[in-house]
Amino acid sequence: METQRKSSGDDDGGERGLLHTWKGYSCSVTPERLLLPGPILQVALGTRHGVLLVEGGQVYSFGEMPWKQSQAPEPAKPTLESALSGQRVVAVAAGSFHSGAVTEDGGVHMWGDNGSGQCGLSGLSAVPNPTPVALLDSGAAASPPQTAPVLELACGEQHTLALSAQREVWAWGSGGQLGLGVHAFPVWKPQKVEHLAGRHVLQVACGASHSLALVRCLSPQDVHRPLVDKCRQCNQLLFTMTDKEDHVIISDGHYCPLGAGPAEGGHGPEALAPSTQALKTSPSEPVLSFHAAASSNAPAPTGGAEPTQDSENEASDGALPASDSDPSAQSRCGGVSGVKGSPYPDEQAVKDYLKRLSESAQADQTAKATLLTSEGRLTTSTATLNSLVASCASAVGERVASTYEALSLKKMMSFYLPSGAARADGPVAGLAGIAGDNGAERVRQEDSTQAKKSSSTGDIREEEAEGLRRRLSLPGLLSQGRYAVHLLSSSYTLLLSPRLLRKAGRPRMRAVALTPLGGVVPGTQEVFPSLQTEVWSWGHGEHGQLGHGDGLARLQPLCIKSLNNKEVVRVAAGAHHSLALTAQSQVFSWGSNSSGQLGHTESPSTVPRLAKLSEGIRVWDISAGDRHTLLLADGDCFLPIIYYSGQQVKEGVDESHAKGPGEQEEGTEEEERVGGYTQQPVLLPFCMDLGYVSNVVAGGQRCVALSDRNVMGFIASLHELASAERKFYCKLCTIKTQIIRPLLELESLSSALSPAAIGLLQTLAGRFSLLCHLTGQHAASLTAHLRRVRDVKSLLILDHAGIFLDSYHEYCSTVGNFQVMGGFQTLTKPSLDFFGKSPELLKRLSECSEENPSMADLLVALFFLPTRHPHEYGRLLLKLATCFEVCSDEYQMLQDSCSKFEALALELKRKRKDAEYTFHFWKSFPGKMTDSLRKPHRRLICESSNKALTLQNAGRFSVNWFIVFNDALVHAQGVAPCKNLFSTHHVFPLATLWVEPIPEENTGLYGLKVITPEETFNLLASSAMEKAKWLRSINQAVEQALSGAGQDTASVGSGSGQKLEPPISRTASYTFYKDGRLKDATYEGRWLAGKPNGRGVLKWPDGRIYTGTFKNGLEDGFGEFVAPNKTLNKADHYQGHWKDGKMHGVGTYRYASGEVYDGFFQDSMRHGHGVLRSGKLNTSSPSVFIGQWLQDKKTGYGVFDDITKGEKYMGMWQDHLRQGTGVVVTQFGLYYEGAFKDNKMMGTGILLSEDDTTYEGEFSDDWTLNGKGVLTMANGDYLEGSFNGEWGSGLKVAGSYFKPHLFLDTDKDKTRAVKLGRLCVRAEDKWKAVFEECWRQLGCEEPGRGENGTAWENIAVALTTSRRHIQDSPETLSQSHSRTLESLEVIPQHVGLITMERYHTIRLYLIKACDTPLHPLGRLLETLVAVYRMTYVGVGANRRLLPQAVNEIKSYLNRIFQIVRFLFPDLPEEGGLIPEPTTNVQDKKDPGSDDAPPESPKPGRVVSSSALLLPVLLPRLYPPLFTLYALEKEREDDVYWECVLRLNKQPDLALLAFLGVQQKFWPVSIPVPMPALGEKQQVLSSTKDVCFASAVETLQQISTTFTPSDKLQLIQLTFEEITQEVQALLKQDFLWSMDDLFPVFLYVVLRARIRNLGSEVSLIEDLMDPCVQHGEHGIMFTTLKACYYQIQHEKIT
Repeated sequence: METQRKSSGDDDGGERGLLHTWKGYSCSVTPERLLLPGPILQVALGTRHGVLLVEGGQVYSFGEMPWKQSQAPEPAKPTLESALSGQRVVAVAAGSFHSGAVTEDGGVHMWGDNGSGQCGLSGLSAVPNPTPVALLDSGAAASPPQTAPVLELACGEQHTLALSAQREVWAWGSGGQLGLGVHAFPVWKPQKVEHLAGRHVLQVACGASHSLALVRCLSPQDVHRPLVDKCRQCNQLLFTMTDKEDHVIISDGHYCPLGAGPAEGGHGPEALAPSTQALKTSPSEPVLSFHAAASSNAPAPTGGAEPTQDSENEASDGALPASDSDPSAQSRCGGVSGVKGSPYPDEQAVKDYLKRLSESAQADQTAKATLLTSEGRLTTSTATLNSLVASCASAVGERVASTYEALSLKKMMSFYLPSGAARADGPVAGLAGIAGDNGAERVRQEDSTQAKKSSSTGDIREEEAEGLRRRLSLPGLLSQGRYAVHLLSSSYTLLLSPRLLRKAGRPRMRAVALTPLGGVVPGTQEVFPSLQTEVWSWGHGEHGQLGHGDGLARLQPLCIKSLNNKEVVRVAAGAHHSLALTAQSQVFSWGSNSSGQLGHTESPSTVPRLAKLSEGIRVWDISAGDRHTLLLADGDCFLPIIYYSGQQVKEGVDESHAKGPGEQEEGTEEEERVGGYTQQPVLLPFCMDLGYVSNVVAGGQRCVALSDRNVMGFIASLHELASAERKFYCKLCTIKTQIIRPLLELESLSSALSPAAIGLLQTLAGRFSLLCHLTGQHAASLTAHLRRVRDVKSLLILDHAGIFLDSYHEYCSTVGNFQVMGGFQTLTKPSLDFFGKSPELLKRLSECSEENPSMADLLVALFFLPTRHPHEYGRLLLKLATCFEVCSDEYQMLQDSCSKFEALALELKRKRKDAEYTFHFWKSFPGKMTDSLRKPHRRLICESSNKALTLQNAGRFSVNWFIVFNDALVHAQGVAPCKNLFSTHHVFPLATLWVEPIPEENTGLYGLKVITPEETFNLLASSAMEKAKWLRSINQAVEQALSGAGQDTASVGSGSGQKLEPPISRTASYTFYKDGRLKDATYEGRWLAGKPNGRGVLKWPDGRIYTGTFKNGLEDGFGEFVAPNKTLNKADHYQGHWKDGKMHGVGTYRYASGEVYDGFFQDSMRHGHGVLRSGKLNTSSPSVFIGQWLQDKKTGYGVFDDITKGEKYMGMWQDHLRQGTGVVVTQFGLYYEGAFKDNKMMGTGILLSEDDTTYEGEFSDDWTLNGKGVLTMANGDYLEGSFNGEWGSGLKVAGSYFKPHLFLDTDKDKTRAVKLGRLCVRAEDKWKAVFEECWRQLGCEEPGRGENGTAWENIAVALTTSRRHIQDSPETLSQSHSRTLESLEVIPQHVGLITMERYHTIRLYLIKACDTPLHPLGRLLETLVAVYRMTYVGVGANRRLLPQAVNEIKSYLNRIFQIVRFLFPDLPEEGGLIPEPTTNVQDKKDPGSDDAPPESPKPGRVVSSSALLLPVLLPRLYPPLFTLYALEKEREDDVYWECVLRLNKQPDLALLAFLGVQQKFWPVSIPVPMPALGEKQQVLSSTKDVCFASAVETLQQISTTFTPSDKLQLIQLTFEEITQEVQALLKQDFLWSMDDLFPVFLYVVLRARIRNLGSEVSLIEDLMDPCVQHGEHGIMFTTLKACYYQIQHEKIT
């Protein structure tokens, strides 16, 4: 907070913070200087002493200080408070006889008189030195109390207030002015003023016995804070709700046994003490007990003493005259005992009241309720009852507010509490009291506010906002008196009937759009000071110093209604009067006016009134002493002037009459006679000599001014800046209140202006309001800045320049928009009606210099007036900058901001010019086109009325006119002799307009070509210069329209000099209008020279939407398409690739019916390989088709899985029908292969059932036999003949029955074994479309026909585009995947001789390529895996399909190998050789490599598709394939397994013996797992599973490998392990003979316990590399196979 401004050597300290002090206002007074070691930052004055804060944080005291033990004889001399040394103090405060200081860390120190506890220290009557006082916040029950840091202090006579950093108010000391609602004084310990909890308090001030707080209004979002639901003492619900059919009863009749009856809606600390606890200090005083509704009319006991208005004696000893609501409702129930139980009126009274209220609603009731009359009777008046209803309503109101959404009344209900008493967040609702006058009058006021037909200007907006906050944002308006209030004996309940509300809520006023409630420029909320404030007051009120319109005391803070919306920015309190300073530099004062200290003649004033100051005096600092007021103001120049209002002080008389602590104040009259006093504020003549005063302080009878010398002109410039802003704000406010609001409220407005114009005017008024508000906030911030900081860097206009620039830009645009639409012209008539023929006011405000300006000109000048202000900012910032060194940061900041505002000023000037130019153009514009073309934001750039531009090839009589606006090019056409010249016009938006010069090759024509999305035309200019001008204008306009500035700026040849070429590729939105595919469709996205190109969205009016890439105006690339299906009420959804506006390539189409097609498209039809899924598993017909499509139909080979029937068809299709050969398997094990026709089994076929019963012959329909055939039973018997009927449901047979086993007819027997696989689709013919697609991706029309180079290019393109597509959504890509992609981008060397090394490179490349679906090979593989699984999983897992499954894999291998050889043309064909290099590569290769080692003696490597491709293909297809093998070999495997289990029960030696292994091969001992040196373990007869253990383990791994070559490798290793072990036994080399080897290997096989050995053997046999069969591997494999058969037939003896 302290001043820090180091610049050009001004820091000698004596130039700033100079203190001048004086008393009174007579001419003879001269202020004296008080000298201190440093600049004084802050002064606080008590009755006879003062406290000074000096830069550096030291504190000095001066004056009379009786609390110091050693009172210095010379009281005036400032003495240092050494107790504070070492602390950096940031703020000081002085009460009448005590002082306080706040340190940097928020600590509080107090000293001085403590007779009433005002220093917050118990047990001391006086505190000689500053002593710390802690504010302990015990907010959370469990946690230890935290110390609340403090921002500022305020001290009164017997109390102290502190404002914490949380913006909460704390109080200690004595008296009702604490606002704590307690009765036991003094309060030693600082306590939080709960009544202000939850509000943002900005400042506090203390008078002698009253307190003020400046509070920021609740913003609408704060209003909905959760309310207190439970009683703080007995923890029961405060409110209950009962639901009835058409209304809700809300009751808050909670009675707290601990509190004092249903206390003011709030209980707890705020609840007033019951009578027994009240402090009774003198026997003569009655003890007052207050019931909850102090505003009710319970009869007062006649003997009750009657508090008089000025009973000061009560104040001194702590028991306050209680009053907690307004005069309208003031009735005391001073009952000591015996008062009737309910403090509310009986039901009769309420009925009467309601009746009367409805009658007198319109009547003008101003009679104030008489309070306790002299006899102590109560006059019940409507007001009293009114207030009662109000307090009921207010208590209930909160609950209603929080539940009205639940009542679904939001739309129709509006609920004005007639009293406005409801507090938005006070738990204490009733206490807040009822404002001003009685209810009926209040209601009348509401009506008059409505009658004003409020509109969107700021203040009205703020008033409404205020009202809303006051009224808990209950929506809408309820007409008067229509309450249904049921007052039950001790609870009041509010009954709201929605029907009633609907009736009540019909508006009676012209609706006007209001600017948003927040009403503040976005972003300014926190940084800028708030202008939406309230003043709250509490304490003694006998002089009217509380401002509530009466002289009653308030025990708790209450909002002064009349200061709402007055934008109070500072409050001050004198002994018995109060001041409030507004942002508009006005001063409101109220309270005691005994010495003229209020600055107006009302005495005393119980409500705030304006102090009388002459025109043009703007006050910006205020302070109040005992009986005087000081005002610091701007006069004509910006040198501050000081006004004094109050008592004249005569030398010599001054001290004698001032009272000491505890003395009564007497003799006021004599004092007034002794010295005169001011009738209104007087200017102090000497103030001009004091220099630049930054603060004034008053206290006791003394006055102080703090001033600064003007170093380098810096202080003067700061003052000038602040002064200019205040002046500007006052001017804006005047315009707002005196011009804009009256205009908006005129009745004739709606007839004079069109609704559109009224809308524009309201927007304009709203923008004006926002600008005005921003200026007010800025002025307030500059004033505060001047008073304390005076440091350039914290100026808001530097940090937040953007907010100012935006506000001015937007404001200027709205004025321009209104002007362009001719708004000011249409306003002329209403304005003349209102301001009369000689509008002096307008002339004065608009600063118009013309002689006889027209009304429209005046209004234009007036509304453009604010746009001249940025220039002023620039000037003043520059002036400030000159006070600094050029190299300093400050200079740089100021200079930058200055240039910003200068640029803004020029920009606004240009905007104004554009608006005027456009307005004049429309004025002279012919024809009816004006209406359709005239838009508020549209500005004219240039037009061709001078025939400078014509259309090429136009007809002889046609007339063409081109107009360039800032958002469109308009082409108007007509025929020459016609009366209305231009019959048609066309608007081309600039965002989608391209213009290019036509080269002038000898044609002599100066042409421009204009391209728009649907038209292209040529324009001819009259000369080369004209052509250049038009080209530049249009291009510039297009550039600005694209940059988004188009709305605001438009300048023709603002000739900034640069040649703007708008980009040929741009983003824009456009709606097509010509007939065709795109009619009425709207495109938004990238464009290139008139055509959609790049990413974009295309929407048709019927709901179709395409989102994706475009090329040359057509959908091309990847895109999504949604087409609504009207009948099903859902949408079709396509996601995939497009070409030339059609679906083309791979994509997914989800039909509205629930079907999903995944596959290839061509010309928007399903074409190529695709999968169609219909229905979910639980719907009517779930099924899946995977296969080939031709022009939207299933044609070619495909697999159809009918999940409902449990059948799977694999075969040929034509036009959606099964046609040709095919196979069907069912879930019941039936198998059919044969011919199909028209979707039926028709023709020759073979049918096998699960138990091997077979039929071979003719079919006519599904599973229906018809014709010749042979039926063979499982046991070999067969029937031959003619069959008829459905399989499984009774066949009719005519034929012969044979039992072949009876006659050993060997020939016949041979023919019976049915050969499967003849009547199904050949493996080579399956999935042709999948392979064709892969070839197509490589750029070949036919397999193998094409360029090798092209293929590699296509692969590279596919990879990069896919990668780019994936980069948009990186989450789909794992790291390893992206690494794979990166490595694939390197194309391997694919030409030249293949060596072993190149062969390995190719092998690795293929493994990687097949790993990612983005590579064509990977994609092919992925599809093949999908179709293979689709075929052989589920119902397809039928053992009869095994041969087909194996053949399919072999055909895959061949076809993929063909592609690989196309990519690597030098790779030898199947079975070819690669010569081995001389060094043996075998050693380098990793042992688990996927190729069989070279078998043949000649060096070299045989190339085969299985060696190269099985390692990538087989692991993916292994599960379905192996399942088929396991099913096929099930019986054999079972026999084998039983045998294995039996034999494995034997110990090792017994088994070796049983198998006939020669003794010499029996291991004698084996190594121990953890041997001591050379220790071996004997093999005993009982040992099990230890012989040949390593070999057994090796063989067991066969189940974990996939490819035959891997499995063979393991068999070879097993043999090697056996050999090693035997060699170790025999200790010599050794060659096996088969007889020796077989039993040993058989032992290993048995011990390996491989469950599906038969399946493994078959798989190896079927898929073994043919070149291996005769080598070493072949022999070893044969041995294994022999073992398998041996084990099955082993006889165990």
